[in-house]
Amino acid sequence: MEGDTFSGLGNGTQIDGKIMQTFQKSFVQVQDILDQNRVLINEINQNHESKIPDNLSRNVGLIRELNNNIRRVVDLYADLSNNFTKSMDVSSEGDSSGGLKSDGKAGHKRIRPT
Repeated sequence: MEGDTFSGLGNGTQIDGKIMQTFQKSFVQVQDILDQNRVLINEINQNHESKIPDNLSRNVGLIRELNNNIRRVVDLYADLSNNFTKSMDVSSEGDSSGGLKSDGKAGHKRIRPT
């Protein structure tokens, strides 16, 4: 890594530090939610095994919370994907080798043998 850019992508595309911070923040949010889900799942399992009516009814709310967390993770990954695509479009403008166009189709030039 050099300065505020990341050039670890195979084609030498550079991503500035601000974009990397955004990705890092999103990944931390996802990990936090997944950690919460692990705790929820453990509690749901314990309540289920106890077969105590109050614990079983509490599971309804816990499962709703788990489902909401899963939706949040899906949304975060969708945002990450969109942000990554946008950053690749911006960083590859003027790159004659191609990449993905805004319509999602590959724009690589084919090299014909002579």
